[in-house]
Amino acid sequence: MSAQEQPKPPSGDWLGTPYLRFERDGVFAVCTVDRPEARNALTPAMYFGLRYVINRVDRDPAVAGLLLTGTGDTFVPGGDLGKSGTDDWLDFETALGMDVTPFDTLRRSAKPVVCAVNGLCQGGGLMIALCSDLAVVSDRASFRVPELLRGIADTYYAQVLARVVGVVRARDLLLTGRTLSAQEALDWGLVSRVVPHDELLGAATEALAQICRTAPAARREIKASLDGYLGHFARIAMESSLAGPEALEGFQAFKQRRSPHWVPAELRRDGRL
Repeated sequence: MSAQEQPKPPSGDWLGTPYLRFERDGVFAVCTVDRPEARNALTPAMYFGLRYVINRVDRDPAVAGLLLTGTGDTFVPGGDLGKSGTDDWLDFETALGMDVTPFDTLRRSAKPVVCAVNGLCQGGGLMIALCSDLAVVSDRASFRVPELLRGIADTYYAQVLARVVGVVRARDLLLTGRTLSAQEALDWGLVSRVVPHDELLGAATEALAQICRTAPAARREIKASLDGYLGHFARIAMESSLAGPEALEGFQAFKQRRSPHWVPAELRRDGRL
């Protein structure tokens, strides 16, 4: 391969994948997850691109804050376990680690990050919303933590959810994989603002403006204190789970649109869980 054919890292406003759009709106940056054919499921390149854009905004003096949103009726449903993206330059099973995902980067970002949650928000998408500074949510949105249905012991969720909504409700979400409506998520304290769908982007932009009016150095001290409250997660245990047989079976079952083998025969359903 010649030097001209070598792959290059993202440059300018290109985020390394065709499924993320980066736009500038005055002093704000807007990153839109735009992969409607897969309901915005994130490939490893998209996960990395989201991490990259947060760092890029932090380093850009012309940008005051970042707005993250999705297209259609979906914010982010999590990772693309079907591996159907044209940007699949990494194997999903081996790339799905905290060195690629943007969650820790969101928690320590210097510039404010606000999510405009326009629809379905689950898996990695819900964690993105939880780790951002603020999530403004459409009244059409829904929330779910399906990781255990995929064979993943997500200790990051176990840590953060317990801090955000309490152990009892975290146990409910994690162990059942059930769906919450926007109003239920608001009642539980999973999100703080729900607005009519047609007002979402305006409300999220105004929330970002409100944050950007606060003093940056003092704001970072508050963010550091809140980050300490969220605490650390069992990284080694989660990495072991991702490499284990249950996650492999969970990924295969998802691709094949069936219940995993561990589900008792009488409890299996047609299609994905």
